[in-house]
Amino acid sequence: MEKSNQSSFENTPSTKLLVSALTDADRVAFYKKTYAHVAVGVLVFIVFEWLLLQSDTIVNFALSMTQGWRWLIMLGGFMFITNYAEGMALKTQDKNKQYLAYGLYILAEAFIFVPLIYIAAMYMDSGPELLNQAAIVTLALFSGLTAVVFVTKKDFSFLKTGLTIGFFIAIGLILAGSLFGFNLGLWFSVGMCLLAGGAILYQTSNLIHKYAEDEYIPAALGLFASLMLLFWYVLSIFMSRD
Repeated sequence: MEKSNQSSFENTPSTKLLVSALTDADRVAFYKKTYAHVAVGVLVFIVFEWLLLQSDTIVNFALSMTQGWRWLIMLGGFMFITNYAEGMALKTQDKNKQYLAYGLYILAEAFIFVPLIYIAAMYMDSGPELLNQAAIVTLALFSGLTAVVFVTKKDFSFLKTGLTIGFFIAIGLILAGSLFGFNLGLWFSVGMCLLAGGAILYQTSNLIHKYAEDEYIPAALGLFASLMLLFWYVLSIFMSRD
């Protein structure tokens, strides 16, 4: 059971006032709004996840979709919702529609996490402790990578091509694993953590160099997507130890 997340990596049209052109105070305000929305997204994800796990019907259905070609259907549906939500958030200036897109994406993330969280909580020896450890490591890595971008002020847009190729390769490996029934193993999870780390660098760099001053919701969505991808594979690595 593997997960991939290929973001659209759209650039902001040049006609908009980019964050890099704002005053220091306005840039800080944009960053605060963006990361506040990421934090709220994480809290909403936790609530959605808890609610979904309360339903035996949803849990059993999600577990049934993790085998073979069914997982491909579930993954394909998740990728469709991802692209739809990101496209909606970027193309519209209507904040209500942007929040709807963000909420839809968070719900999709919560649903696709149901089997992984359920197995980790119910069948791993360390249970909730394992989830807490994975969450702490994920947040530490996310914070560290974010700090690299803000401290160096480097433009990581050059990662776009490599990330796109990497995600297509990952999707191909996931397809092959699902169709032919082999486990991609620990090193695939490590590789996906590296890919997720690159996505965090890219998305954080976009805050400075690509987004416009009123696009803090799509900016938060992109960061949240990369954060959750990292959490998926950090948790997968922790689960492989048990």
